[in-house]
Amino acid sequence: MTDHPHDSLPTTEPRPAVWTGRATNRYQWLLAAAGAACMALGIELAVDYAWNAGIVALLMSVIGCVAAGLFILYGTLAFVHVAVKVDSDAVEVRCGHIGLPRRRIPLSHVVGAEYDPKVNPRQWGGWGYRWRPEKGTAVVVRRGEGIVVTLGDGRTFTVTVDDAEAAVRAIRHCLGPAGTGTVKPAEA
Repeated sequence: MTDHPHDSLPTTEPRPAVWTGRATNRYQWLLAAAGAACMALGIELAVDYAWNAGIVALLMSVIGCVAAGLFILYGTLAFVHVAVKVDSDAVEVRCGHIGLPRRRIPLSHVVGAEYDPKVNPRQWGGWGYRWRPEKGTAVVVRRGEGIVVTLGDGRTFTVTVDDAEAAVRAIRHCLGPAGTGTVKPAEA
């Protein structure tokens, strides 16, 4: 007996026209808090602290704290989660709360998709939008499952997303028979 008896039954239901998924890294909120604290320190220095060392030291401290805080805050909020959408035209990846950075890969450029059960930020040099010459490009917001999309020029694009197996099935379904990279023609 299988764990899911419905898996063995033939399905007559059509696949959804659009597959969506996302992945979240809750721990990056701690880094965002550290960035906000840096900014608050810079503002506090500018407003309340009596500097005897001169205006140049004060400006350097304030600008340094605010700039570091903004850099940390944007870097973490931009990659606290990722949203992936697969439809009959493209695979679209949006990062963070405002959807930037964003990557749209037309399915006409995709030749295959694979499931990777163990994407690790260490493989890519950390969290975020990454590029490594020997591996390709990736959006990594957490450790775990992800999809690896192979493009027609041989490059790959990896993204961590929950239920990555379903995303791979959706991409392969949109690619047509045997995942050859031929996109099914749009119905008129």
